[in-house]
Amino acid sequence: MKSGFVNIFGRPNAGKSTLLNALMGEKLAIVSPKVQTTRHRIKGILTEKEYQVIFSDTPGIIEPKYKLHEKMMGAVKNALEDADVALLLVDMKENWNEADEIFAALKLKVPAVVALNKIDLVSESTIKEAVDFFAAKPYCKKVITISALSGINKKKLINGLLEFLPEGEPFYEGDDISDLNTRFFASALIREKIYELAQDEIPYHTAVLVREYQEKTTLVKIVADIIVHRETQKAILIGDKGSMIKKIGTAARMDIEKFIGQKVFLELFVKVKPKWRENEMQLKEYGY
Repeated sequence: MKSGFVNIFGRPNAGKSTLLNALMGEKLAIVSPKVQTTRHRIKGILTEKEYQVIFSDTPGIIEPKYKLHEKMMGAVKNALEDADVALLLVDMKENWNEADEIFAALKLKVPAVVALNKIDLVSESTIKEAVDFFAAKPYCKKVITISALSGINKKKLINGLLEFLPEGEPFYEGDDISDLNTRFFASALIREKIYELAQDEIPYHTAVLVREYQEKTTLVKIVADIIVHRETQKAILIGDKGSMIKKIGTAARMDIEKFIGQKVFLELFVKVKPKWRENEMQLKEYGY
């Protein structure tokens, strides 16, 4: 059987998390129109009779501005080192030259498949032009056109990747879908709701720490802290008479219940930790 690691690289908001979810048929990565939503490297394990593909969704490639960014780019570096195949994702509406510069700078030592995403939003002539542009690049072994959101050419993409994967034994049990635990996904889903509901810069200043995850007879009890920089951010996240934190909690609870298939009791607290994004110990505590 074919077995190996396919790591997804691209600029912020190219659609990497949407693609991982589409390939897996499961919501493993949180999705938001805001950049830098993905902070961790998230693995999705796709197992069929003929193959096991371990996909990695990596943070969008950026120039680090503080320690949190450095940790995020560290996840990208690690993904470069253990890939069997690199899946380079391009948003068809973005600047292709900038994407090309990023891909060339990766100095890949493994075969690369370029996936041109969001083809349903551009003309046929633009698609042909993009295929010709990337097919001519030395790092590119194959170009496949897709729409991660609508699932166009999903099977074609998987088959294209399998061409370059080695033969080997599976790395994980057949029913595993990720190497991350449920606590991680609970914290990620809470953070996704902050991205969806909070305004402006607030999401970029928040982290989520699950302090308690208890499986009881009839439900799962989750207690989590939302970490912010300043008291003003705390006030915004709590909202008038607790309205905002209630919205975040309700939306997150529904998604967590859907993910784990059990009833959830979710309790959220907002805590102020100034400059947590620059604090090595706090970053470690929050899972970075």
